[in-house]
Amino acid sequence: MTETWMLVGLGNPGEKYAKNRHNIGFMAVDEIIHRHSFTDWKKKFKGEYCEGKIRDKKVFVLKPSTYMNLSGESVLSMASFFKIPPENIIVFYDELDLPSGKLRVKQGGGANGHNGLKSIDQHLGKNYFRVRLGIDHPGEKHLVSGYVLGNFAKADAGWLDKLLPAIADEFSLLFEQKKDMFMTNIARIMQPEKKKPASDKQDKSA
Repeated sequence: MTETWMLVGLGNPGEKYAKNRHNIGFMAVDEIIHRHSFTDWKKKFKGEYCEGKIRDKKVFVLKPSTYMNLSGESVLSMASFFKIPPENIIVFYDELDLPSGKLRVKQGGGANGHNGLKSIDQHLGKNYFRVRLGIDHPGEKHLVSGYVLGNFAKADAGWLDKLLPAIADEFSLLFEQKKDMFMTNIARIMQPEKKKPASDKQDKSA
């Protein structure tokens, strides 16, 4: 019997929020479906979903349309319909407490103030996998709301354009419980390119 998994990207629906830092979860799953063979998006389960097959796994991808603080309603609706257990659900979301471009994976744990996770915890429990995508912190608590609902800066393209494809290429390791390998591979990809040493050959034409 084919094993079934569910990938959830967290964000807010609509073009207004598309490039927000809070929507990096949407961006991550969008990149995954672009890299693999998935159906077109369908509207159901208080969100948009599509399906495909990766490494002999049946994979559903969900983007809740409920806005962030009600994400759990959408996740529970789809998980219940397809009978997907929490331990086969992977949620991608923005993490203020990680530097930009850094990534961490864990199963279970607290919501750390993230409204999307709070909602999922309430509806589904805590035994799902969390892929924390670092967006850095603005420095002061009162700046957080405007920061996460602000668009990524042009300077962020340097790491975003590396991170999102890397996630799409490597995330299937999580199906095999290889979260450490997944994180290691991503960290290696995200390392700055080493500058080539300047040539020490002297110009002998003088």
